[in-house]
Amino acid sequence: MIIADRLRNIREMKKLSQGELARRSGLLRCYLSRVENGHTVPKIETLEKIARAFEIPMYQLFYEDEKSPEQTVIARGGTHKPEWGSTRKEARFLRELQRCLGKMHERDRQILLRFAATVSQPRRKRR
Repeated sequence: MIIADRLRNIREMKKLSQGELARRSGLLRCYLSRVENGHTVPKIETLEKIARAFEIPMYQLFYEDEKSPEQTVIARGGTHKPEWGSTRKEARFLRELQRCLGKMHERDRQILLRFAATVSQPRRKRR
């Protein structure tokens, strides 16, 4: 699926013009045109604005079925919890982390990610 085609299809199904979508979302009509024609790839924040303007949950921009996708669950110690990052607080933390990582130098970011991968691996038993 190409996001440009999906956005255009949803806009046409809702019988909205690009101008009306621009007014509802606060984005420029020429920007929306570039997105729909595949010249620009929108950021997640932009997709959130578009989903609000369409009055649909954001997952519907990526998921074409009528039913919502089943929520992913992770089993830890016999309990089932929703996937981490699905709450508002966790989503805010992830956005802040993304912002901070974006400001880091590439070398420092690679060191941090390598460290996180090492720490997250299960410990081996020592004999």
